[in-house]
Amino acid sequence: MSLTNFPANRRLTVAVLGSTGAVGQEIIQLLSDRSFPVKELRLLASARTAGTTQVWKGSSIKVQEVCDASFEGVDIVLASAGGSISKRWLQAIKDAGAIMIDNSSAFRLDKDVPLVVPEVNPDAVNTHQGIIANPNCTTILLTLALAPLAVHRKIKRVIVSTYQSASGAGARAMEELRQLTKDVLDGKNPKSEVLPYSLAFNLFLHNSPLQKNNYCEEEMKMLNETRKIMNLPNLNLTATCVRVPVLRAHSEAINVEFEMPFSLSEARKLLSESPGIEVIEDIQANRFPMPLDVAGKDIVAVGRIRQDISHPNSLEFWLCGDQIRKGAALNAIQIAELLVRSK
Repeated sequence: MSLTNFPANRRLTVAVLGSTGAVGQEIIQLLSDRSFPVKELRLLASARTAGTTQVWKGSSIKVQEVCDASFEGVDIVLASAGGSISKRWLQAIKDAGAIMIDNSSAFRLDKDVPLVVPEVNPDAVNTHQGIIANPNCTTILLTLALAPLAVHRKIKRVIVSTYQSASGAGARAMEELRQLTKDVLDGKNPKSEVLPYSLAFNLFLHNSPLQKNNYCEEEMKMLNETRKIMNLPNLNLTATCVRVPVLRAHSEAINVEFEMPFSLSEARKLLSESPGIEVIEDIQANRFPMPLDVAGKDIVAVGRIRQDISHPNSLEFWLCGDQIRKGAALNAIQIAELLVRSK
């Protein structure tokens, strides 16, 4: 049984947990950009950054150190401070009567916690019990493109390779990429401290822990979360995740096998008409989506939609999406918007 959602004419008290991180700062900006009905905004963080101030809608707001009292009178908590922090404060948030929209992986596969991409499974928010999970960034981008196709043809198998930006590892990784790139150009030996290897003029397989099956944690997230979001528990999906020297937009090469053939014109039409997607294709100029097309933007760009020459029932396409926006902060805000009842 879900908690009551909010009427459209009510202004809400919103807390941002992890407000000083890259995603937290983007959430704060999006609350303003999208005119979310905020009555009071509380910025919460660890003791390390508490006491700093951030400007929102022309006013300076002091960042508070999170404690049990932080959630009194709060309606929605937008959490982006890591799984251990979300677990630590979940009960206090529930006890305060607030709803947590959590950007960590802590609760995504909990059967009682809805995992939501608003364009794909918006009705799932109605089953929440005080917490809604925001999916992994690569999964959000993938399901956004798969969903409109899956409605028209049953999917048998998905093969995806990701090209993931430094932003997926946080603001410190982004700054490290900037500095190490400068070091290389200055003839210095780049030494990474945030990521296990230097990303400057380099790439490496995703650094999340390897599982017993030799897939890394990030790759298994894509499998398990996609199955849950799309309600396809037996979906065959395999992923290879790679970290690349891009600041803040992920890219994915996707091969989808359907049970029946899927015409390119129909697939292209479905994708171009889907919310949150923009098709970028100029075949004559060999021009398709690039990270710079989507950096700082809400849309996910899809292109190079083509027939797989190795299988008559398979299509291939390429996408790019801003990891901090749709891959994290925007999706969380869109979930919050679902909780505000339309008039």
